[in-house]
Amino acid sequence: CAGMKKGNLLLNLLIAGLLCFIWGNSLMTGAESGSVSGGILAWLGQFFPGLMTEEGHHFLRKAAHFSEFFLLGALCALRRERLGTGWSFGLNGFGLMTACIDETIQIYVPGRGSSLLDAWLDTAGFTAGAAVIAVGYAILKKRKET
Repeated sequence: CAGMKKGNLLLNLLIAGLLCFIWGNSLMTGAESGSVSGGILAWLGQFFPGLMTEEGHHFLRKAAHFSEFFLLGALCALRRERLGTGWSFGLNGFGLMTACIDETIQIYVPGRGSSLLDAWLDTAGFTAGAAVIAVGYAILKKRKET
């Protein structure tokens, strides 16, 4: 039981840290955010020169939205599975709420703006991450039964 509690504590800390990371990025000004993504794009451009375009920069920013929320969805679903509650629409509601808070923060930050498309992309990433964990657990459960 102690191992279960430590695992849940770790998941809670990872989820809280990821929320701080997501919302912290939203608190960056437009110039700061552009500088960070420009630096990442420059690094990736060494390996994928085709990314070094305006379209590549746009793709990178949208991929970041999806991937950070994918990870959040996977962590939240993993926590729910460990607690034995599994998948629920409430889980997706948490993902949507988190995405809406993320986009609302950006309304008030200089050089940033809110995007409904980004909120949907965030929610899709969250749902995809949670679905991967749910499917993985279902497969493991099926294998244990046979």
